[in-house]
Amino acid sequence: MKVIDSMDIREYPLVAKGKVRDIYEIDAETLLLVTTDRMSAFDVIMGRPIPYKGVVLNQLTLFWMDKFRDVVPNHLISADAKDLPANLAPYANELEGRFVLARKARPLPLECIVRGHITGSGW
Repeated sequence: MKVIDSMDIREYPLVAKGKVRDIYEIDAETLLLVTTDRMSAFDVIMGRPIPYKGVVLNQLTLFWMDKFRDVVPNHLISADAKDLPANLAPYANELEGRFVLARKARPLPLECIVRGHITGSGW
């Protein structure tokens, strides 16, 4: 497994590149979300990625989506490499553990930032 700060999948169009995720359109109903190792703070992408951060974030996401799947429906189709389209086989090592195939959904334009108590020089 290698450190990934950006994906370059030419077989599908890049829909969005966020602070951490690269999103590709597989077809009219399906997206490929790739969680990279990019590090960001306060909407700034840092110069160096954190090794395997994307894998950890992706696995946390999968854990909670599975935990609440009976309570809240979600967009997850699969995170299993065997479900990837055949033409993504050359990227299998890079994608392993850090991707989801997801149903397209209409986004809810809401942002919320939660932080702990500010102490010391933070005030």
